[in-house]
Amino acid sequence: MIRPDRSRLEQARVLVVGDAMLDRYWFGAVDRISPEAPVPVVLVEREEERLGGAANVALNVKQLGARVTLMTVIGDDEPAQSLRRMLERDGIPSLLGRDASLRTIVKLRVVGRSQQLLRVDFESRPAHEVLAQLLGNFEQVLPQHDAVLFSDYGKGGLAHIGRMIELARAAGKPVLVDPKGHDYTRYAGATVITPNRAELAQAMGPWRDEAALAAAAQRLRAELALQALLVTRAEEGMSLFDAAGTLHVPAHARQVFDVTGAGDTVIATLAAMLAAGLPLRDAVPIANRAAGIVVSRFGTAAVRYEELFE
Repeated sequence: MIRPDRSRLEQARVLVVGDAMLDRYWFGAVDRISPEAPVPVVLVEREEERLGGAANVALNVKQLGARVTLMTVIGDDEPAQSLRRMLERDGIPSLLGRDASLRTIVKLRVVGRSQQLLRVDFESRPAHEVLAQLLGNFEQVLPQHDAVLFSDYGKGGLAHIGRMIELARAAGKPVLVDPKGHDYTRYAGATVITPNRAELAQAMGPWRDEAALAAAAQRLRAELALQALLVTRAEEGMSLFDAAGTLHVPAHARQVFDVTGAGDTVIATLAAMLAAGLPLRDAVPIANRAAGIVVSRFGTAAVRYEELFE
């Protein structure tokens, strides 16, 4: 695995655009079953908040040592205030659009005995393209960055992503997309998209074997004019499909504790490495190693340069 020059990485600049959210955790003890229904009773002992969604992607870029700017739209509510405080605490410069009609996305996870028992989501579907109000800001800051990363969680914030991809590619910036949904045509022209197995199957249908997967992936890559398609495959590692063929990187052998946020870490690592000048094929094994580290931790997590290349 190639080790990128640290000084170049520290000068690399990544613009992260997408659906930011707040991850909340309630940790507690489970000692009995409720008399009202056959469900466990959790006595909450500790609460924790973490950056989620595109905000977690930005944090992953920052922890690797690269520079990052987060562009997103949040509501005018208490979770939005928490997000702003955490971004300031972690030193993540942000272009935050505010929309009073939008409910800031919150994912609340209830955890007992180190096991996630329940997840409760709080969100509202925007009635309009919420990031459209930041298009001018996007054009203004684009020249100051070396790579653009779109973190699409399917919450409506990137319904019209095509124009931003066009602007970034016209400026010669690599564009990375973490996709959602079954229609990938809106990501046309991106440098690389990074679906997981389930997401790719939703977009192009199931495959019966490796040859069928490679053929279908290459067809999709050609149809969307992508430089590459990277499929994250959990215990099977990752497969990169590009003009040179297929590059498969096996998963790192380590205990899997929680896969939450692993996709965020993968694309954040790729973006940081591309921004630092590494070719995509050299960046993929590094992203694979980063994913192997974060899945051994609970909840959303980030990887530092030192532990990635120790």
